[in-house]
Amino acid sequence: MKLEVKLLHPDAQLPSYAHPGDAGLDLRSCEDVVLKPGQRAAVATGLAVAIPDGYAGFVHARSGRALKEGLALPNAPGLIDAGYRGELKVLLVNLDPETPIEICKGEKIAQMVIQKVEDASTQIVESFDETSRGEGGFGSTGI
Repeated sequence: MKLEVKLLHPDAQLPSYAHPGDAGLDLRSCEDVVLKPGQRAAVATGLAVAIPDGYAGFVHARSGRALKEGLALPNAPGLIDAGYRGELKVLLVNLDPETPIEICKGEKIAQMVIQKVEDASTQIVESFDETSRGEGGFGSTGI
């Protein structure tokens, strides 16, 4: 699959896989940002993408930065629909209670996975098929 990418900013960098076989394309910041503890921001990538119909982009946190710094995505995963053609901005939050996080231009801030998605039609019904789980929700399978 070819993913068409438009560079909207001179500091934007093409999304890329760090290693062969990786699922996520690294997204990089095209701006300098400092996130204070608890602060959120929409960080610009300087990119727009044309995701083909039948697919969507899912933006995930980078595990290393999440572990080492507390950099997270408050809407994880972020969803990019096939019809969206605007700039990709990554919603980030600093979960560290004390230390600001500095993001510099060119740094990897998230990763985007392109996945096939199905259209679903909805239908009102009076009941569902029985399953072994039934209505068991949060915590229903134990700790």
